[in-house]
Amino acid sequence: MALQGISVVELSGLAPGPFCAMVLADFGARVVRVDRPGSRYDVSRLGRGKRSLVLDLKQPRGAAVLRRLCKRSDVLLEPFRRGVMEKLQLGPEILQRENPRLIYARLSGFGQSGSFCRLAGHDINYLALSGVLSKIGRSGENPYAPLNLLAGFAGGGLMCALGIIMALFDRTRTGKGQVIDANMVEGTAYLSSFLWKTQKLSLWEAPRGQNMLDGGAPFYTTYRTADGEFMAVGAIEPQFYELLIKGLGLKSDELPNQMSMDDWPEMKKKFADVFAEKTKAEWCQIFDGTDACVTPVLTFEEVVHHDHNKERGSFITSEEQDVSPRPAPLLLNTPAIPSFKRDPFIGEHTEEILEEFGFSREEIYQLNSDKIIESNKVKASL
Repeated sequence: MALQGISVVELSGLAPGPFCAMVLADFGARVVRVDRPGSRYDVSRLGRGKRSLVLDLKQPRGAAVLRRLCKRSDVLLEPFRRGVMEKLQLGPEILQRENPRLIYARLSGFGQSGSFCRLAGHDINYLALSGVLSKIGRSGENPYAPLNLLAGFAGGGLMCALGIIMALFDRTRTGKGQVIDANMVEGTAYLSSFLWKTQKLSLWEAPRGQNMLDGGAPFYTTYRTADGEFMAVGAIEPQFYELLIKGLGLKSDELPNQMSMDDWPEMKKKFADVFAEKTKAEWCQIFDGTDACVTPVLTFEEVVHHDHNKERGSFITSEEQDVSPRPAPLLLNTPAIPSFKRDPFIGEHTEEILEEFGFSREEIYQLNSDKIIESNKVKASL
């Protein structure tokens, strides 16, 4: 795999960090997740392909153990607010002095500087501060956050993974690691570059929810079907719009111009009435195989069984029969080979990992006795 041989130490946190580390693991990196003492389970549920070590970083000897791990690692991923790692004597100045090749990835909400850098927050707050939240929502209603995917996972976890890959590539030329300041506010803002670059065009001149790409246009929205399901319509180009009109059984010469924004509300009502006459399955029969850009809104249960997704193998099933998306993108020469095993238990690999990093049995025993580490060995069922 593309990241074969890369060693990553992930300090456990909420969703963005675990997702970032899972991406690296899916593409071949060896990821050690450092969990906190007393943790009962991994709340992120994103432990695929990782191993778990329980370590008390608040104790000086625990911090010393992490420094030893980082001396022989390529990447450290930490998810804390500014100053937390420095307080533990685990800042980049210390760790990179001991290992100049270490890539120190800091994934936070607001970044390592600025007046908000020490404040708590969640996806919706980062989305709000990025400006993107102001663009999302129905006309006349409050802005709403699209789950916690945009800021946390895309602007945070995925952008951080991209930064790590670029830093690894740079290291092949310089031989040196670097610090990555990945944060969800700026990552989300960067994702919205298209919105910024098109502000002077007519794409966003109307209020929120009344523009072409935010639900205002009758040809770029969703419609309820006769059975209470939904179809998604994205027929922007004139040739695709004509196919949409044909599939709906309407006539173009009896309708207003496609781009007449004043007529959009009435057109949406007309389209909604037509879509409500047939079931989702019936609309799929009409539009599947056409370029009308009309597709069913699939549930998680349905998406796994859709022909296109089955043909591509877009979803995988673990040994515990849990279904999840296959890693993307698909690299044809070095594809990701995700683990099909269950996620690790908290502390399942503590002793195994320490032995690999050169700790003696005596040291491990003492660390266990002093509650610096915790081990949760899985016992075979006889």
